[in-house]
Amino acid sequence: MTPVDLPVEPLTGEAFAPFGDVIQRADAEQLVINEGTTVRFHDLAAVDVGGESGHPLISIFRATPRPRPIAIRMMERHPLGSQAFYPLAPHDWLVVVCCGDAAPEPATLRCFRATGEQGVNYRANTWHHPLLVLQPQDFLAVDRGGPGENLDEYWFGSAGSTAFEIFISG
Repeated sequence: MTPVDLPVEPLTGEAFAPFGDVIQRADAEQLVINEGTTVRFHDLAAVDVGGESGHPLISIFRATPRPRPIAIRMMERHPLGSQAFYPLAPHDWLVVVCCGDAAPEPATLRCFRATGEQGVNYRANTWHHPLLVLQPQDFLAVDRGGPGENLDEYWFGSAGSTAFEIFISG
């Protein structure tokens, strides 16, 4: 197995744009509502529930850390809709993504460090790793429910592809 080191970069809207939206209050349109008692940080991500009678699901995911060093052995994507995660506690976490319809390759992977005040919304068909937390953490999740196959998984080293052990550095 070939080891590959994956560097960690800060999560910014510009750097993450090819993969989806960064969900954060910074730079959001702010609307004062409810007789002036509430600020709404408006329209933070483009939720896509796609066709085939899709509907939005709102869930809470509870994630636990993986053993260190963190090894990336698989990626997943959701072809029929977007998938958003927003942390419910102020703890940093990691986001691993890659673009394209082709099978993921180590050279195309990017790893971002999100703060506990940043969420992400993966565009439909964006390859990403499942939640990677540095300590136990809950997330509000918004994704697509309904008919149709909305999960593709890719395992490095499967179906004749080269086996890689991809480790997150930093």
